[in-house]
Amino acid sequence: MKSTDRDDYQDTPRPLAGMAKDFADGFWIEPHCHPRAQLTWAFCGVMTVTAARGTWVVPPNRALWIPAATEHAIRMSGAVAMRAIYIDPGIASTVTGDCKVILVSPLLRALMLELVAAPLDYDETGRFGHVAALFLDEIRVLDAQPLHIPMPADRRLRRVCDALLGDPGRRETLEEWSPIAGASSRTLARLFKRETGLRFVDWRHQVRLAQALVQLAQGHDIAAVARAAGYDSASAFTAMFRHSFGKTPRDYFD
Repeated sequence: MKSTDRDDYQDTPRPLAGMAKDFADGFWIEPHCHPRAQLTWAFCGVMTVTAARGTWVVPPNRALWIPAATEHAIRMSGAVAMRAIYIDPGIASTVTGDCKVILVSPLLRALMLELVAAPLDYDETGRFGHVAALFLDEIRVLDAQPLHIPMPADRRLRRVCDALLGDPGRRETLEEWSPIAGASSRTLARLFKRETGLRFVDWRHQVRLAQALVQLAQGHDIAAVARAAGYDSASAFTAMFRHSFGKTPRDYFD
């Protein structure tokens, strides 16, 4: 069986190396980095990856590209079957130098599973060499709507963001957040756009959606998840979820 130690995949004879590793609900991988870039994907379960002044929630139909030498930490929600492809930094530089959310198409899913099954010294002129080349072509062109929660540097805005991360269901308007933050609502609105690239309502929506994915992966009841996300009913939450992912929560995780 192949190793489940990520360090064993950083200095291999081939430009791509695939690792499979399973984790229990709640497992936390401490902040770390490695010489190779990484495309990480959960065959099942949800991963929350914190890196580069932001957080990405990675459900089963998305993968996260993490550039080489980027410090990141990962928390598992639900039983997670992680599949990671480590890419030589020379080749990785032709993909992108930033964290990037990638849609896991049926083709990319099959290619990743093949690379995980491949030996570390696969024949580059044979079948696995062709799989590796097609994998690189796919990740260069595929993108997805990111479940990214960018974090601001401004301390006034951080007060608002930290409070919402702790309780995404809070419904205060920017005017109501103003005395807590110590800045006018107009200033807060400007800061949200400048420091996160999102409007306040869009940033809060990302936080709510991220928490919902984590709780659903942990098996929480849809009605309870809806309440925690600030929705008055499970049907309203389900409509929002379908609009974001194209499926109901139950169908999505099935």
